[in-house]
Amino acid sequence: MVALIGGLAALVLGVIGLIGWWDEFLWLLKGIIPLVLLLGGALATYLGAEEMKDKRRAELEQAQEPFQPQGEDVEKYKQEVAELKAKLASMEPEDKPEEKKEEPAQ
Repeated sequence: MVALIGGLAALVLGVIGLIGWWDEFLWLLKGIIPLVLLLGGALATYLGAEEMKDKRRAELEQAQEPFQPQGEDVEKYKQEVAELKAKLASMEPEDKPEEKKEEPAQ
């Protein structure tokens, strides 16, 4: 209850002070607005630069990771390999590419 009464008193005094010192309030506002814009702009610029650095770092890390196909791609590649193996097995012996035989090392 005390906080409510104190808050209402501060509100009334603030309105009276704003009305009584309107010119001084505008003078203060003219001085604060450029400062707030300057600091806000500097903060936004810094955060934007950090975001760009993080994005570039993430892209570089992703580029260094080995390729790992996703779920449906894996199945597609497995099916393609199976088809190629079946095609190779069905080729006649004279159509098959020559295989190099390794001689045992002595």
